[in-house]
Amino acid sequence: MGRLEGKTAVITGAAQGIGALMAKAMAEQGAKVLVTDVQDTAKAVAAITDAGGTAQGMKVDVTNNDDLKAMVETATGDLGGLDIMVNNASIFATLTPKPFFEISDEEFDTIMRVNTRGVHQVMKAIVPTMIKAGGGKVVNIASGTFYYGPPGLSHYTASKGAVMALTRCHGRELGDKNIQVNAIAPGLTESEGLAGNSGFDMARAPTVASRSIKREMLPEDLLGTLLYLSTSDSDFVTGQTLNVDGGKVNV
Repeated sequence: MGRLEGKTAVITGAAQGIGALMAKAMAEQGAKVLVTDVQDTAKAVAAITDAGGTAQGMKVDVTNNDDLKAMVETATGDLGGLDIMVNNASIFATLTPKPFFEISDEEFDTIMRVNTRGVHQVMKAIVPTMIKAGGGKVVNIASGTFYYGPPGLSHYTASKGAVMALTRCHGRELGDKNIQVNAIAPGLTESEGLAGNSGFDMARAPTVASRSIKREMLPEDLLGTLLYLSTSDSDFVTGQTLNVDGGKVNV
């Protein structure tokens, strides 16, 4: 029996890359998974169902409250509940690093709207269902950039620092509802989306050199922490951000 047997997990931004891998890992542990994204989720869903797991996909914009309402209804209606929420949807791999004074107001607002406000809106949509069910787990995907402020990504770094702040606040407000809210702060991860972005080439070698574990970080490196925060192992842990970056940052 898997560690998530009998649970339903919803993952945003899961059509490809890290999100798709997380969805597959949770399905392998027995969870019924709702794969959501603004992009086509068919490939990610097929990877789960072909392996014998249970998954459904749907188009969800995390900044659209109608989409989020439909997401909750699908999870509870078609998959039987909403036990675990993974807030992974984010704009990152398509960014071109640039000095902060070259970032337009429109680009800044877009990053904050999706990466930060999207978490706020998802939480508002799911919390009533989790409270009614007697509890749940929320895992937010933040970023290790908050700890060292890399040049060229000030808007992204600010958005993920805000996700860490929301994690603390939501964890505090929902503690008595048996809802644990935690975050993972990954280091630079060689994800599917990042592979074709040469704008990050200058950061790759220095990042590896700065780690205690001197290799590239892979999406698979996040799965153990994800499962810990999604299971009863973390029932007395909330409002925390776990740094997973090979020891680049010690906090």
